[in-house]
Amino acid sequence: EVARGLPVAVTLAARDRAVGQALVEALGAPHFRPYLSDDVIGAEIGGAVKNVIAIACGIAHGRGFGDNGRAALITRGLAEMTRLCLAKGGKAETMMGLSGLGDLVLTCTSEQSRNYSLGAALGRGETLKAVLKKRRSVAEGVFSAAAVAALAKRHGVEMPIVAAVDAVLNRDTPIDRAIEARLARPFRAEAGAAR
Repeated sequence: EVARGLPVAVTLAARDRAVGQALVEALGAPHFRPYLSDDVIGAEIGGAVKNVIAIACGIAHGRGFGDNGRAALITRGLAEMTRLCLAKGGKAETMMGLSGLGDLVLTCTSEQSRNYSLGAALGRGETLKAVLKKRRSVAEGVFSAAAVAALAKRHGVEMPIVAAVDAVLNRDTPIDRAIEARLARPFRAEAGAAR
């Protein structure tokens, strides 16, 4: 879409505001709108975790769970991203912006998303090995799932969706068992990013 000149907005995160502003001015165009942020950690967390959540959304799509299931995964995935972001010193408002919610929604709903389409293939019953063998592109979530799960564990951050995707991709957990385990979790109050 960027190459076709369609309107796109992105987060440009830089610790040095002057450098960031210079990059915004150099890269910005009427159809390509960079928004400057000083939250590099938040942008990094959003960029990594959204790929893992997109695989979960793709699996749900492949299993025929419908739009409500995907909306729940996106919403609870955003809560997981926010918890990890805060634990690493990032800002909650970054997760509500383009590199958080914006990128999450795009990656979790677009058939063009490499991670979403990989998850959909897994949800339809294909093996990870078979899906990866026929691809020429990289689905980053395959590689970041284990790293994000380990980071969450190290910081004591609860990320059940990420843990489920990691279990399916890296621990030979059957998809149905991973789904059943998440759906059997205790009910609790919704408290935004705090839960």
